[in-house]
Amino acid sequence: MPFKTLDELRAACLDLPAGDDAAAGAVAARQDTLTKPRGSLGRLETLVAWLARWQGRSTPRLDKVKVVVFAGSHGVTAQGVSAFPAEVTGQMVANFAGGGAAINQLAKAAGAELAVIPLDIERPTGDFTQELAMDDADFLAAVSTGYDAVTKDLDLLCLGEMGIGNTTTAAAIATALFGGGADVWVGRGTGVDDAGLSRKAKAIETAMTLHKDRLADPLAVTAAVGGRELAAMLGAALAARKLGIPLMLDGFVTTAAVAPLRKLNPQGLAHAVAGHVSAEAGHRALLAALGLEPLLDLGMRLGEGSGGCLAVNILRGALACHTGMASFTEAGVSDK
Repeated sequence: MPFKTLDELRAACLDLPAGDDAAAGAVAARQDTLTKPRGSLGRLETLVAWLARWQGRSTPRLDKVKVVVFAGSHGVTAQGVSAFPAEVTGQMVANFAGGGAAINQLAKAAGAELAVIPLDIERPTGDFTQELAMDDADFLAAVSTGYDAVTKDLDLLCLGEMGIGNTTTAAAIATALFGGGADVWVGRGTGVDDAGLSRKAKAIETAMTLHKDRLADPLAVTAAVGGRELAAMLGAALAARKLGIPLMLDGFVTTAAVAPLRKLNPQGLAHAVAGHVSAEAGHRALLAALGLEPLLDLGMRLGEGSGGCLAVNILRGALACHTGMASFTEAGVSDK
């Protein structure tokens, strides 16, 4: 297991490699020679430079893209915070395996490999309104599972999740890390009514009081109110940084899962891009708090890595322009 204590994990989050400025600079220099007004492709240009910086290649590639979906079960569902029963988590994992979910289709369309990793879904975390969601050992085991799921041969990693109740968990993490009260962060998730929304906010406020001694430590509070799939996404995000792999984020839950990395280290998410902003109420505010600008805004709120995976196609378009366009000299086109 890569991390045996919170201190070991914290040290790893603080000691992060920088990107390759020379590779990013080479991309920028080539962009200025291509047959277009300088900067006219907007973020398509900077996205290629971002890929180059974190892959460490002056000509980046997207030959091996992987979507990893982590699944976990949440004890807080006992508080009536979801419109769907807890057993849907396991049923959806089976649906992923059978190829019947949205992420299966989007991964195929994006030319991405899909892996689904359930984390003790038959054993829910503790109900964080009454106890720790995870003790330190359980939390570190889940982080380590995510860390070990990332291999150094990847050109891009996309993160996704499945877990009934996990928008409540994500909102609890956001409340703990950024304050403002539960009402700022809770949303309807799977479609709860007003009473369900109120139960979500009450559960989170109860947790903030119960676990107040942990609120100053991003890792300790994530163990207290988080979920195994969120902990695994944190580990995977850390591994991607250590291995020089750009990271594509999905929606509210994924963003909340990796937020502790940014809270611990101002450059902790420099290797990450937000694939989209979801319709879940707190996501836009969370992205703003992390300094992330989403690529897409399509009103999606499914999870599964769906929005992030869809945004891979934007990266492919950006890279195709960068590598395939002719320069002014090559095309015989007059530069200004």
